[in-house]
Amino acid sequence: MNINNAIEDFINYCVFEKGLSDKTKEAYTNDLNVYKNYLNKKNIFTVEEISTENVIDFIKLRNKEKTTTVAHNLTVIKNFHKYLLKVQKVEADVTEFIDRPKLRKTLPKTLSIEEVDKLLDIKLETPFDYRNKAMLELMYGCGLRVSEVINLTLNDIDMTNALVHILGKGDKERVVPIGEYAIIYINKYLEVRASLLKGKSCNKLFLNNHGNAMTRQGFFKNLKKILKEKGLNPEVSPHTLRHSFATHLINRGADLRSIQEMLGHVDISTTKIYTEVSDKKVIEDYKKYHPRSSK
Repeated sequence: MNINNAIEDFINYCVFEKGLSDKTKEAYTNDLNVYKNYLNKKNIFTVEEISTENVIDFIKLRNKEKTTTVAHNLTVIKNFHKYLLKVQKVEADVTEFIDRPKLRKTLPKTLSIEEVDKLLDIKLETPFDYRNKAMLELMYGCGLRVSEVINLTLNDIDMTNALVHILGKGDKERVVPIGEYAIIYINKYLEVRASLLKGKSCNKLFLNNHGNAMTRQGFFKNLKKILKEKGLNPEVSPHTLRHSFATHLINRGADLRSIQEMLGHVDISTTKIYTEVSDKKVIEDYKKYHPRSSK
C-alpha cells in the first residue's frame, strides 16, 4: 500500500473513529508527512517496505530536536503502524519493540502565596481593572485554564451557590466552587461590564476593549502588563496560576482526589506532579532554614 494513501486512511480513522480534534489532526499529519518524506528519500514508497531499522534511523535523525518532540513523533508513528497491522495492510508492526525515549520530568513553575497576593493587588480605577481583577481572582481561585476562563458565559457562574460550570478539554464538564474573593470581584466587575459592551451583545463573561469576548492573546497581554507593573517574573504564564492553585492546596493539606476533580484531570497521575512540587519546596526550606542542615 502506498504510504500517502496509508497516512490518509489512518488520519481519517483517527478523526472519525477516535474523535481526533482539528489541532491534533494537523499535528499527526505533519509528523507523518515528515516521516513519509524521510522514507521517500530512502526510496521507500509502500508501507510493506518499511523496516524496524528505518524507524530507528528516522528517530536517531530526529534526536537533535527536543526529547518531547521525538517522543511525540514516535508515538504517532507507533500508532500508525499499529493501525496498519490492525487493518491487515502489513504482516507485522515494525515499531512494536521500539521503546519511547524517556522524558525528563519537569516540575511546573509556581508562584508563592506572597507573589500571588502581589499580582492580585490591582488598584480598581477603570472597568478594565475590575475585569482583570475578576479574571485573575477566578483563575487562581478555581485553577482554571486560560481557555476555560475566556470561554465562560454569564450563565456559567452560579453566584447563589458559589459555583462555576466549566467546559474543559475534550468537552468534559465539571463544576468548581468559587471562593469569596472571586465572588466579590466578579460581582464588582458585573456592575461595570455593560460599559465594555460598546452597544454590542455578547454573552461571554469577560470582554475586551472592543466589546467582544476576551481572547487568549488579550489575556496574555494583560497579564504581562500587570506582571511588569508589579515587578514580578515576566515569564509567568496564565498556566502558572493554575499550577499555583494546585500546589497551594496541596501544601495546605487538600485531598489529591479533590484537586484532580477541580483541575479536570482524567488521570490522577497528572495531579500527583503537584505533590512533587510540594516535596521539593519542603526540601528547599529544610536546607535553607534548618540550623543543622549543613556545616
